[in-house]
Amino acid sequence: MAYSLPDLPYDYAALEPAITGEILELHHAKHHAAYVKGANDTLEKLDEARDKDQLGGLVGLEKTLAFNLSGHVLHTIFWDNLSPDGGDRPDGELGSAIDEHFGSFEAFKKQLTSATATVQGSGWGVLGWEPLGQRLVIQQVYDHHGNVGMGSTPLLVFDAWEHAYYLQYKNVRPDYVQKLWDLVNWNDVGARLTAAKNA
Repeated sequence: MAYSLPDLPYDYAALEPAITGEILELHHAKHHAAYVKGANDTLEKLDEARDKDQLGGLVGLEKTLAFNLSGHVLHTIFWDNLSPDGGDRPDGELGSAIDEHFGSFEAFKKQLTSATATVQGSGWGVLGWEPLGQRLVIQQVYDHHGNVGMGSTPLLVFDAWEHAYYLQYKNVRPDYVQKLWDLVNWNDVGARLTAAKNA
């Protein structure tokens, strides 16, 4: 298989009280696992369509692959973006870049919080590195793959799908988003920025 479900870098209860162990286990073992299976299944269907020279259903298969593969990629980043020892604010190269491109950490935090909390339906708030302009950007991603600037690399992702929070926060997504800030692993985000700039 091309893709596999990654292990979490902490146990399911490690992010409590911000995210309960029950939610984290469902989110990882069920939802994320479903995106992995969906991506692998779709790759097999694409292989079969090529082998049989039956590409009439290509549009649907490509959409399904984009949805599931993007779900897998974003969730894989999300788990590493969070830590029971997270929170506070970044320093070093990442802190300087946030100040340069957003004016201040507070302005950045407010914009990413708003982008995440106001996604229509399901989606993500994403801090990304945009290589053409050599800058940080915030994107409001629909589902897992819509409304994305091509070529940007996600550095920090906040999941705004209801499965990420509904059992604990009900329909109050902004409260959940505020709690995510207490978990951000800035070392991981900073390492992603360095790698993206050097790519």
